[in-house]
Amino acid sequence: MNEKLEKFKTEMRGKTAALIGFGVSNRAAARYLKSIGMTVAAYDARATDEAKEAARAVGVELFEREKFDGVDADLIFRTPGVRPDAITVARGELTSETELFCSLCPCPIYAVTGSDGKTTTTTIISKMLGEEFAGTGRRVWLGGNIGTPLLSEIENIKADDVCVLELSSFQLMTMNFSPRVAVVTNVSPNHLNWHTSMDEYVAAKRRIFACQSAGCLLVTNAENAITKGFAAEARGEVRLFSSKNSADGEIRDGAIYIGGRRIIALSDIVIPGVHNAENMMAAMLAVDG
Repeated sequence: MNEKLEKFKTEMRGKTAALIGFGVSNRAAARYLKSIGMTVAAYDARATDEAKEAARAVGVELFEREKFDGVDADLIFRTPGVRPDAITVARGELTSETELFCSLCPCPIYAVTGSDGKTTTTTIISKMLGEEFAGTGRRVWLGGNIGTPLLSEIENIKADDVCVLELSSFQLMTMNFSPRVAVVTNVSPNHLNWHTSMDEYVAAKRRIFACQSAGCLLVTNAENAITKGFAAEARGEVRLFSSKNSADGEIRDGAIYIGGRRIIALSDIVIPGVHNAENMMAAMLAVDG
């Protein structure tokens, strides 16, 4: 039994939730929160006909609102595209579908972020773990910024399963949870039309490992100045990958080496390019041991 989940359901039954933005993640949240007996209302700057129909389908009233001031609910869910400082909370706890899922998930979480390569790396990790678990009854769940929002599957996830999440800076910005295994592929200027500065963007990426403890793992890029700096800040184990120099995962003699073991020739990687070799190294280091 997922005791955290059962406690949450008991505490939230009959309480209220406000969804700020009614995109994919908050639609999943709406379905689940309604199913456990919460009263749910949604707010969006653009209440399109399609969004209104989606809201009706789950029994949620959708209000069109340009500003999100004075929001009053027991739980307030921010969709990733809405900045947290665009919401003024009169009462309640500001969270998100991803944050709630991570807090309730009963199994280990592998999470990946980065300016480039995060979708590829997340997918490789999920496939590697899927092959490792084949025939065991354990399941690999893929979600976050890729696939299905996993809050809608929380009732089906078991303690010996594994979740693999792709996390954007938008999702990480207010995250107070870090996964057991965190991967940062690289960090370079990105989304600066949304983030107020490069410092804010880097701080959001840092959240993926900021709450880790000694028993956790951070995998990151030794050839990127920002992520190499992350390695020095980590509380748990750190594994570095490099396309140019010696590291836990490295390229030499035309092949990928992990922990000094020759794993695969670069010519055998289906998708060519150094950046894809880096993604492969990051995934291998995340699942190795």
